[in-house]
Amino acid sequence: MRISARADYAVRAALQLAISAGDGPLKAEAIADAQDIPHKFLEGILNDMRRGGLVLSQRGGNGGYRLAKPAASISIADVIRVVDGPLVSVRGVRPPDLSYTGAAESLLPLWIALRSNVREILEGVSLADVAASDLPAGVSALTDTPDAWTNP
Repeated sequence: MRISARADYAVRAALQLAISAGDGPLKAEAIADAQDIPHKFLEGILNDMRRGGLVLSQRGGNGGYRLAKPAASISIADVIRVVDGPLVSVRGVRPPDLSYTGAAESLLPLWIALRSNVREILEGVSLADVAASDLPAGVSALTDTPDAWTNP
């Protein structure tokens, strides 16, 4: 699975908004500076997140962006879907819409299993979890094996 720069930046921006929730709206420039995200790229991401119902924007001198709902109710999957679409697709097609024959027939259940596991992790972790460095035990356990941190 590949996490795009767009998805990475969106999650980082959402996390910045989560930790600043009590401070009022944040300007895009402040988010960009805090997370080392190109400002112009971030503007497009924030607009997608606004259209997707994850952030609210406020104009004016005290304007900026804030989360549209509590960080605990926004999953990492929610953020990624808003900016990148489905979490897992094959050639741009969602696994349930694929079909294979012959030797490749068992690929479909493999892609479905992959999709299920990705969803389980990303839907089970909220912005609040990550912002508090308090990942669910099952997610943390996946990082405990030495092989998790190395590339084959």
